[in-house]
Amino acid sequence: MSQPIKIGIVGVGKIVRDQHLPALAKDGDFQLIAAASRHGKVDDIANFPDIETMLGAVPELEAVSLCMPPQFRYAAARTALEAKKHVFMEKPPGATVSEVEDLKALAAQNGVTLFASWHSRYAPAVEAARKFLGATTIRSAAIVWKEDVRRWHPNQDWIWQPGGFGVFDPGINALSIATHILPAMHITSAVLDFPENRDAPVAAQVSFIASTGLPVTMDLDWLQTGPQSWDILADTDAGRMVLSGGGSKLAIDGKVVHEEPEAEYPLLYRRFSEIVRAGASDVDLAPLQHVADAFMLGKRNVVEAFFD
Repeated sequence: MSQPIKIGIVGVGKIVRDQHLPALAKDGDFQLIAAASRHGKVDDIANFPDIETMLGAVPELEAVSLCMPPQFRYAAARTALEAKKHVFMEKPPGATVSEVEDLKALAAQNGVTLFASWHSRYAPAVEAARKFLGATTIRSAAIVWKEDVRRWHPNQDWIWQPGGFGVFDPGINALSIATHILPAMHITSAVLDFPENRDAPVAAQVSFIASTGLPVTMDLDWLQTGPQSWDILADTDAGRMVLSGGGSKLAIDGKVVHEEPEAEYPLLYRRFSEIVRAGASDVDLAPLQHVADAFMLGKRNVVEAFFD
């Protein structure tokens, strides 16, 4: 494949306009030729109400990016994979672990690529943090991910519904980094705070134990105003590591050792192009599995109602 990959995008919302469209516009490996969405449209290309209509009308499409809420992604992914299209899935890749496992098998059966994108893994300081931790002994680690839901998800009711993940929507970004830079781990306990008028949590406290015996804690909060906290901290034999800014800055004992501008989505599309051309898939379910386990083991704690 030497020509650009003809791609369509499904679910034209905030993340598409903020990230996907700018990344695709600068990527010579892709040519965006169609979009499907119930509400949004993309200028200067063909637009359709749903993925079925788009695939029928634009048979030359080779790949699709699925950017709708996770509750609706499975059916769209099956439709695309059965049509032998390569599939890029926004995070989280699905509402359940088992449905994504099914999509993995379907992609392999049809000889096409499935990419479960974890954009925070492509933050500029993540690989430097992974290298640092891999060369030392970690004594303890903590994930502190606190942000303002009203700022980042205004009036998005789907995120509070069953399958919408609640505070684990940003929390899974933290887990996508943690599962990449820390030893394999599992949850031992969790407390999930559910607003009395919502079906998804607004905060969570989670404890893990790694395969090495390393204790890891996670504190998620969706009501933090002012400066936002997207940090992973580790006490190690080589010093105290702070990976902050959602993975954009790495400091050791207070000294910044790695910091670059964010370029997550261009790197995601570069990775998608690589695996499409290699005939491979990239579907790591560890972050999603941890979220599922937190809901399975977590104690439900009812807190005051949440209103936008």
